[in-house]
Amino acid sequence: MLKSNLSTRPFYNERAVYLGLAAAALVALAVSALNGRALVTLSARNTALAAEIARDEAAAGDLTRQADAIRHGTDRKAIDAISAAAREANDLISQRTFSWTEFFNLIEATLPPDVMLTAVRPDVSEGTVNVTMNVVGRRSEDIDAFMAALEKTGTFAGLLPRQEEVTDDGLHRAVLSGRYVGPPAPAAPAPPPKEGRAGL
Repeated sequence: MLKSNLSTRPFYNERAVYLGLAAAALVALAVSALNGRALVTLSARNTALAAEIARDEAAAGDLTRQADAIRHGTDRKAIDAISAAAREANDLISQRTFSWTEFFNLIEATLPPDVMLTAVRPDVSEGTVNVTMNVVGRRSEDIDAFMAALEKTGTFAGLLPRQEEVTDDGLHRAVLSGRYVGPPAPAAPAPPPKEGRAGL
């Protein structure tokens, strides 16, 4: 009769192996659940941060555009105000430089005996002086002679009659207008001759 020795066969504790595998699976499931939860939380947070960044960028773009518009509007208004002030200052300076004495001396020197000056209106604008004169003469030729004499002095440019009419008394009335450039600058005096040395 054959007898077998059972102690020679390896003994496996299958229950312990299954328990270990089950424990490992449970740990893996728990870690996966934690990782999934963290992934969902981080994804939601990333989405919220992306939306907040987009809102901040849009708000920054709007503020930049508003600042540019305000800066351009303010600069344009400031430039216009400065330009207007500069023009006004130049006009005031030009009015101060307009010499009535020189002007009437010029009129007195060129006015023919049969022409009378009845009104003068200077208009100073942007450094240019335009003068309008009302004159009355016995003949239109006398008024023409007055205009020619004024232009010959070089103090007027583009002097023209803007309006002419004959009065009930038979006199010729005209409105003359032209640009007043002022009397020419006096010529610089010639330097005195150098004295030569004696004997030369």
